Amino acid sequence: MKTTVKAPAKINLTLEVLSKRPDGYHEISTIMQAVSLYDTVTLSSNDSGEITISCNYEGVPCDEKNICYKAAERYFEYTKQENKGLHIDIDKQIPTQAGLAGGSSDGAAVIMGLNAMFGTMLKPAEMYALGERVGADVPFCIAGGTKLCTGIGTTMKKLPSFNCSDIVICKPQTVSVSTAEAYQKVDALNPHPSYTDEMIKALYSRDMFLISSTFFNDFELALQIPEVNEIKSIMLKNKARGAGMSGSGSAVYAVFTSSRKAKQCYEALKEQYPETFLCKPIKVGCAVE
Repeated sequence: MKTTVKAPAKINLTLEVLSKRPDGYHEISTIMQAVSLYDTVTLSSNDSGEITISCNYEGVPCDEKNICYKAAERYFEYTKQENKGLHIDIDKQIPTQAGLAGGSSDGAAVIMGLNAMFGTMLKPAEMYALGERVGADVPFCIAGGTKLCTGIGTTMKKLPSFNCSDIVICKPQTVSVSTAEAYQKVDALNPHPSYTDEMIKALYSRDMFLISSTFFNDFELALQIPEVNEIKSIMLKNKARGAGMSGSGSAVYAVFTSSRKAKQCYEALKEQYPETFLCKPIKVGCAVE
């Protein structure tokens, strides 16, 4: 049996880090948006009795360290399906260590793909709960769309769809962010009013000026990465309505209401930054093809 799943990236329209919990995690308040930049995850059953992984992207672990391995293990444990053998192939287009949830989306794709492959008919809530045991962004990657995510990012509330014509995403070449170090710097920030609350109001108003002036990310504020600021500057010069860093970085996104201007911006960045992508907001998460 073979199943293929499209696994989309996400961006954070806002991301606020709140208090640190006793278990070491941080409470967050963030608005996540799924976008049409995809990894393709192909699951093939075999008789090896093992979970094996292959990937086209250099540096991605192809053993039990890969989130897909953990997702498959959790699925087999939860459903009590016997794993006679599974190969997971990841065709990766989403940059790693970029704050775009590429790994989490691949893990989500494994859960959705195995559910389809074995006909276990897990409800969305069951898949979210299973995903939560794999990684904090996994439930959102299963659900997709536009969501307010709270707690450690796994409690989701549906919001009005974020509508813009195009999004440009660009990852700096020389910057990869350590999440642990990023959280230490965020913990040192002074308190500020909630931009997430303002973004929720803006999304309900559907006012693009309000929406694009409310992008906010505590990590961007705390880390102050020069290359991120440089990319944002290029995006805004190319008539982006607004721009911001995604997750703990280092990818930057820009939002447009004109496809022509988005394409110009994409072309202006692509030569200097090979990992530049042109995509759109989408209303779904992982999808079995």
